[in-house]
Order: sequence, then C-alpha cells, then structure tokens
Amino acid sequence: MKNKQWMLRAVGVISALALGLGGLAACGNSSSAESKNGRVYYLNKKAEEQSTWVKLGKAFEKETGIPVQIQTGGTDYDSTLRSELSKKAAPTMFQADGPSFMSSFKKYAKDLSNSDIYKQLDKNYKNRVLTNDEGKPIAIPYATESYGIIYNKALLKKYFDASWSTVKSAEDINNFKALKTVADEIQAHKDEIGVKGAFSSAGLDTSSAFRYNFHLPSVPLYYEYADDGVDMTKVPSSVKGTYVKKMKNIFDLYIKDSTVEPSSLSGKTMDDSIAEFATGQAVFFQDGVWAYNQIKGQSVSDNDLGVFPIYIGAKGEENQGLNQVISNYWCVNSKVSEKDQQATEKFLNWLVTSDTALKAISQDMGLVSPFKGFDNEKYQVTNPLVVVNREYQKAGKTDVISVPTVSHQWEQNLGSAELNYAQGNGSWDDVVKVFTNDWASEYKLAYGE
Repeated sequence: MKNKQWMLRAVGVISALALGLGGLAACGNSSSAESKNGRVYYLNKKAEEQSTWVKLGKAFEKETGIPVQIQTGGTDYDSTLRSELSKKAAPTMFQADGPSFMSSFKKYAKDLSNSDIYKQLDKNYKNRVLTNDEGKPIAIPYATESYGIIYNKALLKKYFDASWSTVKSAEDINNFKALKTVADEIQAHKDEIGVKGAFSSAGLDTSSAFRYNFHLPSVPLYYEYADDGVDMTKVPSSVKGTYVKKMKNIFDLYIKDSTVEPSSLSGKTMDDSIAEFATGQAVFFQDGVWAYNQIKGQSVSDNDLGVFPIYIGAKGEENQGLNQVISNYWCVNSKVSEKDQQATEKFLNWLVTSDTALKAISQDMGLVSPFKGFDNEKYQVTNPLVVVNREYQKAGKTDVISVPTVSHQWEQNLGSAELNYAQGNGSWDDVVKVFTNDWASEYKLAYGE
C-alpha cells in the first residue's frame, strides 16, 4: 500500500457522501457527536481497506462505548483533509504519507512522545517516525509495504515453453535487458500467449498515476541517493536526475508493451489495470502487496503470483530486491478536545494490542505492521506478495528504499509530463526538467529555503 511514498491510493468503489460533504466518501459507522468518553473520527486514505476499518470501528465502539466514525478522503486526500480539519467536528486522527505532507499539516499533529502507540512501536522503527521542529514524534508508521512488477507465473510459463522465446526461466529475469526481451517477445506473440499485452494499462488518471509519479521515481532517486550518500529519510533541496533517463527504459515498456495504446492512458484507471491483470489479460503489472485483495479470487491463483524488482538498467541491479516503502503514518489531531485526543489514543493502542485488530490488520488488510504485538506467529501476513518479498530479503537481495518526494505537486507535475510524453505531446526532456527543476522550486515553497 498505500507513501513521503508517500502514496495516493484510491481504489475500489467509493460512494459519495451526502449532506454537503461533496467528494468525501462516507462509510462511517457512527456519528461524530460528542460523548462523555470522547469520540474517534478517522479520515482514512486507503479506500481499499475501508470496509475492514469500518468493522474495526464498530468492534472498538462496542467494546468501549466510544463512538467511532471512519471515512475515506476520496481521490484528493490532502484537499479533503484540509477541508475536514476546518470543521467543528474535525477528524481526531488522520493519515500522513511522509515529510512533505507533514510540512503542511504538522501544526495539527500532536506530540506522541508519551503515547502508548509510540511505546508499542518496534525499536527498529523508532527512527522512522516523522517529527516536529523540536524532534518530537508526531506521525507513527503503521505499515511497511513492498512493491515491484507483479507477474502471472502461469502466463510466463507459456512464454518460457514457446519455441520462439529467448529467456527460459524467471531466474534469468534479473535485469532490465532480460525483462525487455521477455516483454517485447510477449507483445509480439500476445495472441499465442492469450493476452492483450505484456503489461496491464499504465493508467495515468488520478486513481492510478501514483504508480508512475511516486512509486516509479523512487527507483532512480534511490540509485542517485546511494551514489551521492544522501540520507534516504530526508528531502534534499535538489536532485540531479542522474538516473531519470534510465527510468525512461521501463516507462517505455509500460506504455508500448501494453494492453492499450498510449493515447488512451489518460482515461485508464487503477481498477482497469488491476482487472486486466487479475483476469489474465496481461502478464505484468506494477504495483504492491496491497493489490492482493483486488487480485485474489479471480483467474490468477495465489500460487501463480510472483514479483520482479523494477529494473531500469542500473549497474548492479541483478542484486536488487523490491521497493520498500513506509508511506502510512497515524497522526492525532492536536486541535480537537483533550477528551477526543485521549479517546483516539486509546483507539490507536487498541489497534496494535487487541486480538480483533491484530487479526484484521495482518490477515484482512494484509499489512506488515511494525508494532510489538504483530511478532506473534498467528499475526504473520500470508499475502503471497509479502511472502515473495521475504524470499528476496532472505536471499540477500538489496531492498530499494522508497524515498520521500518533495511534494504532491511535484508528483502531479511529473505525472503530467509523463502523460504528455506517452501521448506524443511532449518529450522525455520535459520529464527530466520537471524531475530536477520542479523539485528545487517545490522545495523552496515547502521549506522556505
């Protein structure tokens, strides 16, 4: 999932909220009215997990008597959150996705130094919290996720078994050159394989663009930061774009060896892309472990799910593992009443200590969560995409750390440049300019330096 990384994920069906909330999707299970025990109102960013969050809210409310309201923020979470925070019955708890997000919302985030949720955080993740100007923790990471190029083993076997295929095993697909060979040959023989394209559609509408304006750029940024010794948990004032031309390698595969023509990408959604992969119309699909809930139960069996790293042609990528992202953080709204803050902190602690929540988060949501309670074997995630990530790590492959971007505006600008390039209305040089020039200007806007 959902990521700064850090990520904009609005998948699944979201119903429009009546009563004047406009684009806000409402799936709350209680009113936001005050109670003697305080209240909890969580504005959830991950729409694909909404139904599970509603169930958890009901269970907590039944157990404690504290009313819980769970709502999703639609496709523009930042805008929705900004609007909701201005209201009298504002969210008591919200989601952050990285440093650039917190630069805009940190005034609303409570110091959680003495909270139970901070104490429950695994010691190895204490240095991954987001902090205020005094260095106090104000955003607690609640999920670590991995992503890469998900593939269908059964369809790939059809390719390996073909007399015309050059590459004969998944083990040989450990660099960009090999991946391109496979994708190009599948595209050329798509009817024989029985697919519409090698890759599912690289949708560049708002529900899907995060895969290419946030997830994909993390690969060239990782390699640049590694070369230059840049701290991967911080946002630098500028980037050189050393590997952006190599990012073009994989982006070209996505848009050319695809189920659709590049001209249609602006209208292709996340749901379209998932459906194409899940129903066997494509062999490859760039996304993360969070996509499993949308893939399972369709034509691709769990045993046929694999994941390749996102190869771009960088030196040494044969030893590369999957991208690792922490883009999901919990914050408590410091502007609501003390009673509501206490109720919200109680809810947060319940989420990482109660059997009900531990099971739901690990098994229903499939999240790998960095709290002590999840160490128990029965709360280990069985998501097959998570299992693949563990295998890469056990094999000693190097994790690609998904680094924070400078701002959501930078991501949107990058996505627009990518779309223009895909549709033939712009050049890759325009993408490079956004990558570097817009980064520097956005940094000055966000950090005033």
